[in-house]
Amino acid sequence: MSMIKSVMIHAVLAVFTAASCCLAQIKKVTYDLCIYGGTSAGVVAAYTASKAGKSVILIEPSQLLGGMSSGGLGQTDIGNKYVVRGLALDFYRKIGEHYGTFEQWIFEPKVAEEIFRQYMQNCDADLHHGQALLDVKKRGTDIEEIRLQSVDELGKPSMAVKAKVFMDCTYEGDLLAMAGVSYHVGREDNSVYGETLNGVQLMTGHQFPDGVDPYVKRGDPSSGLLWGIRDGELLPDGTGDEKVQAYNYRIALTNVPENRIPITRPDNYDSTRYELLRRQKEIQPWKGLNDVFIWSLMPNGKTDINNRNGFSTDMIGMNWDYPEAHYHRRQEIIKAHEDYTKGLLYFVGNDPSVPKFIRDEMKTWGYPKDEYVNNNHWSPQLYVREARRMVGELVMTQHHCQGREVVDDEVGYAAYTMDSHNCDRLVVNGMVKNEGNVEVGGFPPFPISYRAIVPKRNEATNLLVPVCLSASHIAFGSIRMEPVFMVLGQSAAVAACLAIDQGVPVQAVAVKDIKTILAANPKADGRQSDVLISSSDTDAVRFTGSWKEGSSKGYGLTYVEADGKEGLSTARFVANELNPGSYRLYTYFPKTDESAPRFSYTIADGRRVSEKLLDLSGVEIKGQTSSTWVPIGELTVAEGADEVFVELTTKGADGVVAANAVLFVPAGDQANNNKN
Repeated sequence: MSMIKSVMIHAVLAVFTAASCCLAQIKKVTYDLCIYGGTSAGVVAAYTASKAGKSVILIEPSQLLGGMSSGGLGQTDIGNKYVVRGLALDFYRKIGEHYGTFEQWIFEPKVAEEIFRQYMQNCDADLHHGQALLDVKKRGTDIEEIRLQSVDELGKPSMAVKAKVFMDCTYEGDLLAMAGVSYHVGREDNSVYGETLNGVQLMTGHQFPDGVDPYVKRGDPSSGLLWGIRDGELLPDGTGDEKVQAYNYRIALTNVPENRIPITRPDNYDSTRYELLRRQKEIQPWKGLNDVFIWSLMPNGKTDINNRNGFSTDMIGMNWDYPEAHYHRRQEIIKAHEDYTKGLLYFVGNDPSVPKFIRDEMKTWGYPKDEYVNNNHWSPQLYVREARRMVGELVMTQHHCQGREVVDDEVGYAAYTMDSHNCDRLVVNGMVKNEGNVEVGGFPPFPISYRAIVPKRNEATNLLVPVCLSASHIAFGSIRMEPVFMVLGQSAAVAACLAIDQGVPVQAVAVKDIKTILAANPKADGRQSDVLISSSDTDAVRFTGSWKEGSSKGYGLTYVEADGKEGLSTARFVANELNPGSYRLYTYFPKTDESAPRFSYTIADGRRVSEKLLDLSGVEIKGQTSSTWVPIGELTVAEGADEVFVELTTKGADGVVAANAVLFVPAGDQANNNKN
């Protein structure tokens, strides 16, 4: 049976008609754009379209705004900052402004949510929390109207929304499914798209060591399996199925005593659920909390904790029915994940099988009093890594990730490793093993097609899907990062505006028009654009001396570097397109062991030239990146100024100097984006 699924339009209409008697009593509203899902992509899309003069409504079933970006994922999965553009980049600059830096990629949940709320306050879009999708009314391939239900009174219509264009920004793809759009749940067989990393994959990442006995009574299959192990057969690598990669919570804890709530025994606690961890640690003895958790530190003594190794925060195999489940069933799955995760934290801090030094360390952490204050200090956002994925005009695959196929209608880029968490846990050769983890990278940023965020023309012509986009399981594993979702949300909003203005289906919007608007107004609200000059911009950079291709992960597709021991080399970044005004200047620093701690550079503002010394010795790089922007000064460009440039040199360099990129940021970048 085909695993591509489509909700039948006549069934949706039947549901809609059955409750028509209630229509007279519910609130009816009309907008240019209706966005379902207040994720980071939804907020960015709402802000973009509202600033373009469109009437916008953003609907979010929960009380949280920003999805995983405010739900605990403070350790941003970046890949390469080259892909983070427009309002996505603006978001990370606002985070930086809060913490007193230029851009910041690690942050507290409450800070992120406040910034998303500022975006909504600074535009005219309407925001409705606590409303879930009930049904969809279509005429032909156009969505005419959606009806909503309060999450407190499920099944009873609360609001009907008409719009010219709709957008699904949920992690689940509920709107696209109810609109009769084709989608996929689970892992395609490798044969479907000619891939090698899809389907069943038994690998070594986040895996149990050999020798962990899976049975309640060790060595006795008749005693049954321990909790968390599926009684099933391992199929051949590459076999497709309907299994979904594991979900978890990105956990915010704190070790600041005055802000700490103790971790106590949670609901439905059962220590036998963690027997596999006991047995794993018999073979791999405890050394620290990082044995079992990716324990990433956030500002102000907080964490973003993620899954690590064989047994951790991922609740493997317990989410397979989540993507298509009804609201109540999803709440049951969410509660089970919460109970499991809180139970794991309590187990590590209290179970006698855990060494005392680990229990003592665990007890120095607790739930932050100042986070999720309306949800008992626990994130209301389960990390739904993958649910439905649309099958649209084009399907992004492993071939696009690895550059064997390249699209030319890009509306965003992805740069992360093809990343799937484990999907299953079962017995292999008498031992417990996890299955499904894939982490394959080594490729540069790759473009994401516009055709991947629009449905097939014969299914829906006024719907855009920037989150549950059209991608195979393994390609989605690279694309599914919050900064990329924000970029695609902004692109989708621009496309929606064009479709409305031109009166055409979303599939007929010219991608060149989307690109033109994004290039002219990347921050959506008329603020002046940055001017970025990369080392690959041959018309703007002049080199002397000995430069060769860089050896680390820089900004963009490539960069160059020169060794001070090989004589004087210069790289002049000429900014011919600068408008008069004041700018803050930055150079990109891909840090390596060979990097020179200091070197000379020159700034010319068109009137005078000044030489400076850049000291990189104190630069600290945090988060999932090995490189960062470093401030190098300010300049003011006068009307009619001569050549403006920044010249990097190996003068005074004891080591390697990178010439990667230079950025000119308007001085008022964060000052002029309030509501008009």
